[in-house]
Amino acid sequence: MSTEVNKAVVERYADILTRHELAALDELFHADYVQEGLPELVGPGIEGLRQFIATWIGAFPDLRFTVEEQIGEDDEVWSRSTWRGTHKGTYLGVPATGKNVTVVVWTINRFVDGKIAHSRVFLDRLGLWQQLGAKPEST
Repeated sequence: MSTEVNKAVVERYADILTRHELAALDELFHADYVQEGLPELVGPGIEGLRQFIATWIGAFPDLRFTVEEQIGEDDEVWSRSTWRGTHKGTYLGVPATGKNVTVVVWTINRFVDGKIAHSRVFLDRLGLWQQLGAKPEST
């Protein structure tokens, strides 16, 4: 697939997240999908990703995902994105605060057969904890 097609897949993923259409993840992710960088994934593969996203939506039900910029080369797309939402449910033990948050996320997605096969995610966790007024979990 072309770099532009791969970038469009990442844009579609952002739309799926914003619309909470978790069943549609199968359209975008390779059956052997591997995730790095999200230790709170409930399990491996697409199902683990789906469970992670469901956790985010439960805590931030108005979650909006926006791709701010992308760079693509060969079978990889590097993206800088923002996740915005209101903390209305418990997230990693932190009860709802009602605070609006903006979280910066950097991803490196590698594609196989037009689908995301491997992701490395760098999420500004410290920024999130600071916005929630919570103590960061120990790592």
